[in-house]
Amino acid sequence: MDELREKIAGEIALSESPGSAMKKWRELFGITQVELAKQIKISTSTISDYESNRRMSPGVGVIKRFVDALFSIDEEKGSTVINGLEKLSPKRTEEKFYTIHDFAAPISGIDFNRVIDGKIIANPSYLDSVRLFGYTSVDSLKVILDMSPSDYPKLFGSTLERAFLFDHVSTGRSPMVVIRVAPIKPKLVVLHGITTIDKLAIKIAQIEKIPLLTTKLGMDEIYERLNKI
Repeated sequence: MDELREKIAGEIALSESPGSAMKKWRELFGITQVELAKQIKISTSTISDYESNRRMSPGVGVIKRFVDALFSIDEEKGSTVINGLEKLSPKRTEEKFYTIHDFAAPISGIDFNRVIDGKIIANPSYLDSVRLFGYTSVDSLKVILDMSPSDYPKLFGSTLERAFLFDHVSTGRSPMVVIRVAPIKPKLVVLHGITTIDKLAIKIAQIEKIPLLTTKLGMDEIYERLNKI
């Protein structure tokens, strides 16, 4: 739990947009501005000012109170978010076959698709309702061949509200089969660099109600664009 507290506090303190980072974590915990303001004993307008970056960057004291409030409110609700985040948090932050990046502020599925110059293959109607807090870039072959099932949750980092971007894909069938049998699912899937997609991959996306995209944009360009969010 201490590691999670330090992660949240550190991200806010070091962020170029600390207010956006505060908003992201508040929303990840499913806490309203009213709930947070009541717990910290400040006005909702002050919370709004911080999150909109209209107020000066919060000091150490404010960040500590903010993090304490997130944990206290969640504990009152049964610690659902805390337990989930700690379960998903990987012991190693870097693996050879995947890279995790969290956004400073959530982005809609539509905007995500626009950023990567994507093409929608399945479930376009769900794209507007998707909100992403980060993405995981995955080497499809290495995950399938080398990753054990117990390691799968590590792909989600600190949030389930995440896009999976699969590289080194042939038809898309294998990564979608992995998602089909997995206990937790990404909110959006991107298959990189392919034009012909296996019909089963599309069918699985439809069954799971996961927007499925493709993009031919180079991986370096994708990283550069997404890592600015």
